[in-house]
Formats: sequence, structure tokens, C-alpha cells
Amino acid sequence: MIPKQPFGSTGHVSTRVIFGAAALWGLSAPEETRATLDALLRHGVNHIDTAASYGRAERRVGEWMREHRADFFLATKTNERTAEGARAQIRHSLERMGVPSVDLLQLHNLVDEAEWETAMGRGGALEAAVEAREQGLTRSIGVTGHGVTVARMHLRSLDRFGFDSVLLPLNFAMMRNAAYAADFAELARVCADRGIAMQTIKGITLGPWGGGERTHATWYEPLTEQGDIDLAVRWVLGHEGVFLNTAGDTTLLPKILDAASRGGPRPPDDEMRALAERRGMAPLFV
Repeated sequence: MIPKQPFGSTGHVSTRVIFGAAALWGLSAPEETRATLDALLRHGVNHIDTAASYGRAERRVGEWMREHRADFFLATKTNERTAEGARAQIRHSLERMGVPSVDLLQLHNLVDEAEWETAMGRGGALEAAVEAREQGLTRSIGVTGHGVTVARMHLRSLDRFGFDSVLLPLNFAMMRNAAYAADFAELARVCADRGIAMQTIKGITLGPWGGGERTHATWYEPLTEQGDIDLAVRWVLGHEGVFLNTAGDTTLLPKILDAASRGGPRPPDDEMRALAERRGMAPLFV
């Protein structure tokens, strides 16, 4: 089984691996979604992260919620920047999933300066999220993002508002960027001090897709061999306190869950450097 730890100060104890429901984006066959749910239940995963912008994902998750709502901490996201737009999107997300509330509502990919000012200002999406919490539509509020500036922007967001969670990339290639590594370390310190959950994404990234055939649904090229995924997963989970959100492709899910279930110590940097050189790992964001 996959280890668990408190999800920040929310009161929930989540598995350290969180199911990233972007993997359900284009799935429509019931047997495909059922196989995914079975894998989560088999490994004891108790936390699902989805978003309004993930295609069919919220509807597919909603099919599970009919029988399994009590089994999962349920999170979704709004990518709207105004309060009006976010209010409507939040309601639509609840309707698609067939639930009266979620456990965590996140402001999605909030890294652009202008969008940040809109979302965090008067009449912005944060107002709608706070209203949703007051109305019992969510218990907690988080913020997510991509790119090399995301850790710095999350620190700025935490100075403005008491978010319950953050979400951002963590993989070996990206942490070789000294500036990003420093920002990430400072964010990790703040999150630990304030009891804020720290979710990570892109943990098994190989690099940007090249010009060849795209063999997986992820928008980056992933590691695919079990041994390589083992190293990448152990390296991410070797960072104290973080959670690992799974990749956006259901075919990779069993390998990630298997790696996390078997566990093991964090690989030393020389072993990760050897993996990076052997596989030609490259930063997804520069």
C-alpha cells in the first residue's frame, strides 16, 4: 500500500500519491474508467485531483462518486479569473461530478502577472472561492501552477491569502535549474511552517515531445520503463512532506502506483544524473 500523511492542515490524511484525473481526459469507455478506479482502490489511493478544464474528466470522476464519494478526498480547479466566471464554473463542476461539495477548490495555473492581479483582486476568482467555502461548497482552497516562476508566484499568493495547498512541478531535470530549486526550497519551508499541503506534478517527465510520434496522452514525453519510473518516483517522494500527482495517461498509472507501493530510499544525485544522461532527460520548462 502507498504511505499516507496529513494533507497540510485540512484534517485529511492523504496517500502520498494523488490520482491526477487529467488521465481521464478523453476516456469514454466504461471499462477503461472502471479499470482505473479499480487500480486506485487496489493501492489504497484516497485522493483525486481533477479540473473543470480536463475534458471529460469531471464526468468520469462523477460516475465513481455515486458509490465511492466517502472513499476519496476530492479536489477540482477553476481556471476562471473573475468571480463571476469562477462562480459559474464551480457550480458546473459540482453538477458534472454529481456532488454537493468538494474537499478542495484550487485556482488553476495562476502564474501570469496580469491574471494573478485579476484573480487575487477585488471581483476576482479568489472571492468566488471564499464564497464557495462559506457556502459549504468546498472545505479548503488551493492554488496551482506550471513553469519556472511558479514557486515564486506561489510565495506571493501565500503572502496575500492563507491557501491550504499549493501544486507545482518537481522532477530531477527541473531542479537542476538553480533559481527554481532555490524558490522551491523556500516554498517548501513556508509550507512546512504554515501547515500547507505541497502537491507536485510532472514527476516522471523525460522532456518536451520531439518531432516523432506521441505515444502517450501526456503533453510532455514521459519516462516509460518501470525501472526509470521507480527512480523518478522515489526521488520525488524522497522530498519530505510532498505529494506526487500521477501523470495524465492511464497506461502509466499502474507503473507509478507500483513504484510508490514498493517505496525505497531517495536515489542519490549521481544515480539520477546517470538516468538523465542515459535517457536524455531535459527540462520541460525553461
